[in-house]
Amino acid sequence: MKMLTSLFVLLAVTAACAGVPEDTKRMMDKLSDAEHFKNEHHSKQFDHEAFLGEDQAKTFDQLPPEESKRRLGLIVDKIDGDGDGFVTLVELKDWIRYTQKRYIEEDVERHWRQHNPQGAEAIPWETYQKNVYGFMEEMSPAELSAPNSEGFTYSNLRKRDRRRWTYADGDSDDALNRTEFASFLHPEDHPNMRDIVVLETLEDIDKDKDGKVSLDEYIGDMYQAEEGEEEEPDWVKQEREQFAGYRDTDKDGYMDASEVKEWIAPPSFDHAEAEARHLVFEADADADERLTRREVLDKYDLFVGSQATDFGEALARHDEF
Repeated sequence: MKMLTSLFVLLAVTAACAGVPEDTKRMMDKLSDAEHFKNEHHSKQFDHEAFLGEDQAKTFDQLPPEESKRRLGLIVDKIDGDGDGFVTLVELKDWIRYTQKRYIEEDVERHWRQHNPQGAEAIPWETYQKNVYGFMEEMSPAELSAPNSEGFTYSNLRKRDRRRWTYADGDSDDALNRTEFASFLHPEDHPNMRDIVVLETLEDIDKDKDGKVSLDEYIGDMYQAEEGEEEEPDWVKQEREQFAGYRDTDKDGYMDASEVKEWIAPPSFDHAEAEARHLVFEADADADERLTRREVLDKYDLFVGSQATDFGEALARHDEF
């Protein structure tokens, strides 16, 4: 069975686009945060590899377990802000928000400097597209238009970036200041970019390009049966019921853009709180709604695949300790 579902399934470009410039591999939400918590098919290893990258995940996996746990313990001490020996839901939620904000800020700063070495107030589209897609000038029209070719893939990615750039360009001058550039890189973190997140999600799941998501497309995006697998797992059956009972609100057999929006971007959903509640629920052995250092370490594999440790990255950072 191949799991393709996650709290933060990355959308912009995946392994299918190997060789695409690094800038096109920006992270954004694909499925609702809520999916991660409602279903029983949470895959810690999938999260670990998805958020670290396969190579980084393998490197992390090679750390001696005792050293990894020692570093995780030091992070627990940081999360326990009042030093009472317990990690509360609020403390964990605040830490998750901090790690998310830190990651985004570092990512935006890195790309801003890369594309704006002179420190200008804004980056024009032509500058950005030349930096990222300039290599395409060497490709022939045939290479760029042949279906399923690398050139065709790059061409579509450039169109997608161009559209997202326009959404992020608040003053319509075709250049992005740092705030607008942050919206472009991380639309999932900016409410004004919600429509483009929905549109890109819909396009990725809608395989037959009819502008809506069928049940088969919905399930196919999460699950692909392995050869010889005779029966679907229970969680897949539950997802079919979710689609019919809750996702397809007008009962026409499909999810349109508005239904996709309600699915992936419910207005009242708080990712940090949901992730914190998920971690506490999984690790709270004595059910007192707070975590001791020992309870966290006992669920080591859960935490190294969560945002509480930058999805494991914090454990590999020497400057954290």
